[in-house]
Amino acid sequence: MRRRTLLAATWAAPATALAGCATRRRRAADGSVTLRFQSLAWQQESIEVNKRLVREWNAAHPKVTVEYVQGSWDGVHDQLLTAFEGGEAPDVIHDASDDLADFAYGGSLADLTGLLPRALTQDIPEHSWRTTTFGDGVFGVPFLQEPRVIMADLDRLERARVRIPTAGEPWSWPEFEEVARRLTGEGRYGVAWPLKEPVSATLNLSLSTGGQTFHRGADGKVTVRFDAAEQRVPRVVHDQVNTDRSAARTTLGMGGSDTLPGFFDGRYAMVPLGFSYRQQIVQQAPRGFRWTVLPAPAGPGGDQRQGVSPQTLSIAEDSPYREEAAAFIAFLLRPRNMVRLALGDWMLPTGRQALAHPALHTERRGWATGTALARHLRSAPAQSVRGYPEWKDKIATPAFQEYYSGAIGEDSLRHKLVADGNLVLRRYQR
Repeated sequence: MRRRTLLAATWAAPATALAGCATRRRRAADGSVTLRFQSLAWQQESIEVNKRLVREWNAAHPKVTVEYVQGSWDGVHDQLLTAFEGGEAPDVIHDASDDLADFAYGGSLADLTGLLPRALTQDIPEHSWRTTTFGDGVFGVPFLQEPRVIMADLDRLERARVRIPTAGEPWSWPEFEEVARRLTGEGRYGVAWPLKEPVSATLNLSLSTGGQTFHRGADGKVTVRFDAAEQRVPRVVHDQVNTDRSAARTTLGMGGSDTLPGFFDGRYAMVPLGFSYRQQIVQQAPRGFRWTVLPAPAGPGGDQRQGVSPQTLSIAEDSPYREEAAAFIAFLLRPRNMVRLALGDWMLPTGRQALAHPALHTERRGWATGTALARHLRSAPAQSVRGYPEWKDKIATPAFQEYYSGAIGEDSLRHKLVADGNLVLRRYQR
């Protein structure tokens, strides 16, 4: 469906807060209010930046006090679901765009159309707003994102005399496969794929080969396909593990952090990871370890598109203080503050002005490589698909894990993703 244009000069008037909530949480006699802001920041730098911004807001807005509530990414969906059902949701909610669909369609989040200042809505690109658009409404502000990149042992690459790719001249997928083979031998592997959670990484990287996975028909209903474009990236991983033996089988069940010790001691020359993992490498790498950040391989014609699910800020539908909550979000996401949040989380800001900041264009620690990839980032394929969490957990995760390990072949993988997967999605689209 065509969404309301966020970048229009004028927006519709903001909706009125629900009467029940207004009764439950009245303003003080002097007009002051308290907003609850649940942050999912977990790295110490990020927590400190968020808390500092809250203090700055409170100092400048004595009648609109923000209470910082520390949340956790672990189990956030269930935690929010319980909070919404119990009428105890925070006013301002930190989450990720791929977690919003059920809350948006279910009426738990406020439509932000008309609530945010034009300077903010115009600063964030249209393709980023699409990640938080569901139906005709906008239910979150996308503000931080991270491409998937390759963390590489620079000494290993130089000794193998392989071409070092850049954001302007990335490897193709076949070239990446060849490099991984050249870096393999004597108990060491060219690449480690940490795929404990294989679905989002697979689907998002598959955009570079034209893979969409989820296809919306003229009737608005979504079906799963697993055709040639969707098969290309999974086949690379499968063949590296099971045919070339250039990828370590043992890392398939690992999270990203679990692979770092093997990366540091030379077992793995390359590890595809989210951009923010650079912080852990800086903190944990042994003295003298030389590493670099490489762009993910490109698809046909140099296609570098990747799917992303940005971090988001939303407002609870039940909040009686939507205008105040929106003003706080606008403060957090002023260009200068968005840069601070990005640096604290080692991620990229969505805002154009923040992305242009010199601190994000330095070659040091790979910032420039990541920033150069920002223009290729697109909404993750599963972004607006109702039933995606169940499809991912019950169908796609075990299916990809079996395929990557060699337990099943490509035909069985397709059957599970498509035939079994579409049965799940149909239940959400009746």
